[in-house]
Amino acid sequence: MPADPLQLALLTLLVLLGATVYSSGGHGGATAYLAAMALFGVAPSVMRPTALVLNIIVTAIGTARLALVRAVPWRLLAPLLLGSVPAAFFGGRVAVSSTLYRPLLGALLLVAAARLWLPDPGRRAPAAPRAPLLVFLGGALGLLAGLTGIGGGIFLSPLLLLLGWETPRRTAGAAAVFIFCNSVVGLAGQLSATAALPVEAAVLGGAVVLGGLLGSWLGAHRFEATALRRVNAVVLLFSGGKLLLESLR
Repeated sequence: MPADPLQLALLTLLVLLGATVYSSGGHGGATAYLAAMALFGVAPSVMRPTALVLNIIVTAIGTARLALVRAVPWRLLAPLLLGSVPAAFFGGRVAVSSTLYRPLLGALLLVAAARLWLPDPGRRAPAAPRAPLLVFLGGALGLLAGLTGIGGGIFLSPLLLLLGWETPRRTAGAAAVFIFCNSVVGLAGQLSATAALPVEAAVLGGAVVLGGLLGSWLGAHRFEATALRRVNAVVLLFSGGKLLLESLR
């Protein structure tokens, strides 16, 4: 954590912003938390578990709110989680070196920045995908979640919408549950390998609770936060570029 009080305040503000923006769409905000921590030079060994803890807090709130309004497509989620849960646990156990982690995370942050900047795809009629395809997709996203400390929802949501598998509101519900489950097992995998939970997770936890409550309430009431999404996209773009440049040195 930054020792300077001003830097700590800025980090907390960025985390709060990320939690609010992402939770409005059913996401946990791990890419925003990772980007914010990268800006202040937090070590990768601290970034991964901290982002997962914050993800768990935010998506637990989002899952509860979206489940109450029946916006969670449980049938679609079952095969996705069947593939993602074991993959996320395995990915969490893998020790990723800083040399590999920084360019990998940097590339993912740039993809996430583009995803946030662009408008959501238009509404399409839901179609029923085949279960084996969902298991495979869930496994790929779960492995990515465990390796990097993200929940995978930032990539799941556009796929569900672009392929017409779900409506925007139910996609938010799917993302919240998917991210929550992947983050729990990914964190369990990391703790089984390192047996250490960073103090940063507790320090920033209060900020994401506030952001998660606000964002999930806005999302449940169909709030459009385009401007906030694009502010967050700029943060991700800057942080992703910074990580990629550092990895080239």
